[in-house]
Amino acid sequence: MRVVATDRHAIHAPSAFISRGNRTANPEVPERAAIFRRAVTAAGHAVVASDDHGLGPIEAVHTADYLDFLRTAWSEWSALPDHAPEILPNVHPGRNMTIHPTHIVGKAGYYQADTACPIGAGTWDGAVASAQVALTAATLVQRGRAPVYALCRPPGHHAYADQAGGFCFLNNAAIAAQYLRSHGADRVTVLDVDVHHGNGTQGIFYRRADVQTVSIHGDPRAYYPFFTGYADEIGAGPGRGANTNLPLPRGTSDDGYLDTLEIAFAAIAAFRPDALIVALGLDASEHDPLAFLAVTTNGFRRIGERLGTAGLPTLIVQEGGYISDVLGDNLVAVLDGFENA
Repeated sequence: MRVVATDRHAIHAPSAFISRGNRTANPEVPERAAIFRRAVTAAGHAVVASDDHGLGPIEAVHTADYLDFLRTAWSEWSALPDHAPEILPNVHPGRNMTIHPTHIVGKAGYYQADTACPIGAGTWDGAVASAQVALTAATLVQRGRAPVYALCRPPGHHAYADQAGGFCFLNNAAIAAQYLRSHGADRVTVLDVDVHHGNGTQGIFYRRADVQTVSIHGDPRAYYPFFTGYADEIGAGPGRGANTNLPLPRGTSDDGYLDTLEIAFAAIAAFRPDALIVALGLDASEHDPLAFLAVTTNGFRRIGERLGTAGLPTLIVQEGGYISDVLGDNLVAVLDGFENA
């Protein structure tokens, strides 16, 4: 399988992560991509470098004011006399707050949904580099060279058109989907198999009938992102019926996951897409440090096999999956399962 990658992601190296009030080390670090790259190289997959497709395809998904924030946030923040080494918002607009802020502290709270997406000096360049990986992979799919794996880091599926969140800044899968729509695909499906709900991707396409979003994830009643990912969210307006959420209870393992994947593919078959984008999270692993589900390495192989039997031009975009002894094995299992289907 062709693998698209870049080393430019490493310029984004967040350190902070606040979870349940505890400040700990951020798990979304450059070493994740290094593990993935070593694993696919050892498995014999061909790695190609990403190309620069400019900002146009990114601007087709994300709002101008949000992109301006990401570009300028660090320079504004670092001009503060008492600034921290990363941008972590300490105030967010609540339901009774409506003014669009102009100060960098207010803008941080407005554009960063949570404290899991700290912004540093290299975040903008790292996020753009990740999006270029997805775009390069999308061009290969558009040219008939699927399947392709986009080794994207930082991930993207929690990023809305106008907001960062959950380690994500630019929505790589959504950018790739829009690129394929703009280059000949009438209908595209984004299937999200990350352990967390693909809330940003859902939000971007929620009112559209041309891009289907399907997400299998841990039950948001007890797991991030908490506020979205419920089964009754089916799309709105022209997009009504084009969004499917399949939340799973804590501890779901291989058989339960694969049964749910069949439900997802029934929805995909009814939509009849021209291309499939898989937002691949490996954090459904039983050994993931953010574990909620309990998928084994063999379970990931079975997931890859099912993806490979779909018979669709497929782009696999890396999302979550955090450092464990089996992280690289799980990625190779998915890709090998796909190729052997």
